[in-house]
This record gives sequence, C-alpha cells and structure tokens, in this order.
Amino acid sequence: MIVMSNERTQMKAVVIPEFGAAEVLREAAIAVPEPGAGQVSIDVAYAGANFAEVLYRQGVVDVPLPFVPGIEVSGRIRAVGAGVEGFTVGQPVAALTIVDSGGYAEVAVTDARLVAPLADGTAGRTGDGTGDRTGSDPATGTGLDLATAAALPSNSTTAFLVLDQIARLAPGESVLVHAAAGGVGSQLGQVARLLGAGRVVGTVGSAAKVEVALGFGYDEVILRDEIDTAGQFDVVVDMVGGPARQASLDRLAPLGRLVVMGNASGAQDVGISANELWFSNKTVSGFNLAAYAAAHPDRAGQALRRAARAASEGELRIQVETVPLDQVVETHRRIESGSTTGKLVLDVAGSARFGDS
Repeated sequence: MIVMSNERTQMKAVVIPEFGAAEVLREAAIAVPEPGAGQVSIDVAYAGANFAEVLYRQGVVDVPLPFVPGIEVSGRIRAVGAGVEGFTVGQPVAALTIVDSGGYAEVAVTDARLVAPLADGTAGRTGDGTGDRTGSDPATGTGLDLATAAALPSNSTTAFLVLDQIARLAPGESVLVHAAAGGVGSQLGQVARLLGAGRVVGTVGSAAKVEVALGFGYDEVILRDEIDTAGQFDVVVDMVGGPARQASLDRLAPLGRLVVMGNASGAQDVGISANELWFSNKTVSGFNLAAYAAAHPDRAGQALRRAARAASEGELRIQVETVPLDQVVETHRRIESGSTTGKLVLDVAGSARFGDS
C-alpha cells in the first residue's frame, strides 16, 4: 500500500518537448507520479544540473518526448511504495533519479535503493544562492543542507564508483583527472585522496580554472594541452574526449587503467587499438552512471550513501551554486559553455517563481 504525504494530482515540471538548443526547455503541468513496488517518490527541493541533461536535450541520448530531465535530487519522502522499508514520509533524502530521470519537477520517483537518508533536522534550505558546503549546515552545526545534498548523487557517487569499482585504485597509485574544476572532477580528486592515492593531478581547459581545481584535493593542476609533460599515471579518468582521450592513453603507465566516462568536447570518437593494449599492458574501461545504476542499484546506492557520509563528516568539499528553476535555460547554456566550476543546482521548491504571477 502506498503511503503518501498529500493528494496533489498535478505538478510543475521542466520538460524537453523536442530536441534542440537550451531554448526548447519548457514549463509544463504534468501528473504527479506515484511510486511502484520498491520505489519512493520525493517532494523535490533541489535538482542537480548536469551535462547528462544537456545530452538528453540535444538528442544525443535517445529518450521519449516529452521528457522530464533531472538525474539527481534532494528533498523529502512524499510516498513509499510496496515493499519499501526504512523510509518514512517527510524524511529528508538525497537520491539518484538517473535511471528514469524526472528530477526537474516538484515530485520525482526512483528506486528506493538509489536513495540516501539524511539526518533529520540537518537538511534545511539554504537560501543564500552560492557558496562552499563542507558537510556542516550553519543552522544546525551538523549534516548536509538540501542544496549540498542535491549535488552529491551524481558526481560524488560517480567518483567513488569510478575509482573504487571500475579503476580499482590501490593505495599509493597515481591518478590523472581531466576537467578537474568541474562537478565530477571536483569530487574525483578528493575521493582519490580518501582511497589512498599517491600523486593526484588534474587538468583544466583554461588558466582561470587552475586555482579553483587546486582547492579540490589535487597536488598539481595543469592545462590540458600540457599533458605531455605530466609523466605517467596508474589511473586516468577522461570525460573530455577528443585529443585528451589519446593523450590519456599515452600517459598510462604499464598496467595503467583509462576510464572513459564522457565526451564533453563533442569531438569525434577516438579509436583505440586492441593490439596496443595487448602489447602495453593497458586497460580501457567505460563508465556510464545510468547504465550502472540500472544494472546494479544496490552498489550504486551504497556508493551514494558512502558519499553522503563523507560529505557530512567534512571529508568532501562541495562547491554549490543554487539557481532558480526559471533560469534553467541559462543554466544549460552555462554548462554547455564549459565555463562552470563546482556544481549548479536548481531550486525546485522555490518554483512558485517559475511561471507564476
């Protein structure tokens, strides 16, 4: 039996009615989703804004239209589906909504295994618009505010999964991360440290981002076109693609592992010779959070909860900028431009401003 917090039947959402530029994003009134067996629904406070949602909007990922993007949210449990235990209506949570998307809405539904509970009384709204969150809510002294919590499910979870489960990083090994000042890059350097890495180096696309990236756990930060001077690495994480992909393979030490998890450059695919991997003892792995979460929700949920604990204990620095939901078009433009640092989160609970008179 579904237990619900209220009986609304309609909600506001941002939808992709057709593929195209950021301007195609539209406000719509749609039905409030209800959780099925094993699921929960969440009254969304904030939704993370990610490059993945840009790819959905551009049609790079084939999704049914109209489509509600949004791969991660924070908020409070609204309804609990059959067979779900451990969650109660009104409980603050962070959640991955990446499997079916839907986070750019007042209510989102996801598998209960992809939800991390947050401490009661420590997940209030922040309202200040921007700043660093290091696991402490100024209003309470402990835990995570909901804006920070919305920035965790995609990037921080990915960082733990990529380095621990995919790259199998061993203590003392060296790590190179591209786009080190971005959302996931800001977490990969810190998680590498938590997992015992030795040398941790990041690359950025412009000199203006060097100092920003240095604040996220990196020993060194270099411009991407200077990668040939960086030496060799046991693990390289590449979400940029294009020339960076081949350069990443060249930077691998014997028995090194390259993890491919994006193509933010939009460049043509880079062919990798299997014979080269054979002769050089190198490994290339792919990581896609949506596919991983769909196939292994238990493992993805464990990584999310691990990330939430690390953030709440001050072990992860998360730079968050909150933006009103009515600025979603400009938010997508900023993400596409590559000019952002840290993480942008959309203020969904403040959506009375969005299209209301």
